[in-house]
Amino acid sequence: MTTKNKNTKPTNRTFFQKLKTFIWKAILWFFGVSIFLVILFKWVPVPFTPLMITRAIEQKLDGKEMTCSHDWVALEDISPNLQKAVIASEDGNFLKHNGFDFKAMQKAFKNNNRGKKLKGGSTISQQTAKNVFLWQGRSYLRKGLEAYFTFLIELVWGKERIMEVYLNSIEMGNGVYGAEAAAEHWYQIDAKDLSKNQAAGIAAILPNPRKFKATNSTSYIEKRKSKILRIMRYTGKVEY
Repeated sequence: MTTKNKNTKPTNRTFFQKLKTFIWKAILWFFGVSIFLVILFKWVPVPFTPLMITRAIEQKLDGKEMTCSHDWVALEDISPNLQKAVIASEDGNFLKHNGFDFKAMQKAFKNNNRGKKLKGGSTISQQTAKNVFLWQGRSYLRKGLEAYFTFLIELVWGKERIMEVYLNSIEMGNGVYGAEAAAEHWYQIDAKDLSKNQAAGIAAILPNPRKFKATNSTSYIEKRKSKILRIMRYTGKVEY
């Protein structure tokens, strides 16, 4: 004679109720914390990024000295030449789109399918969202979160603040982050004093700033620099 466990169904129901409650609370916490951080960083300088932490760990594991040069400066203390250069190099429609350049994304997708060297379709806004809030790598989850944070910073920060955070946070050399550190590292000057050529030199290495050099550059970087300078000539004053 067998007996049925009368507590099985209530126990299962209780477990799923707890799981549902946990997931719901986790979602609420995620939205609450993410919105709080976006609002906070609208006014407060970003002290460090996930990439800085990742690079430091990589250096430690490789037995190298951990280096991180990062000096935050206001946008008015960054040369307009560098602002123009990164727009010319990374995102020609930065001042026009709402965070996503679908034409550029479509072009990158087509080039990838044709086997050409892929130029990323990510905008400056997307790159900023990724650098400040997310980890490196490729996955549908990260791309989804990148879109979410891109929407938030476009809504809360606006273009001027996005450019300020971008130019203070992105990798511009091996262990070099932001315009001020890059200007000092590559040219021994302040970011506000960068000339057109110097700004184009920094912008030219952004696809792989640990591999390329802004000074004593390869022919490939010199060609990129010349192209950026040509585009800059036709770029008017950057008005946010």
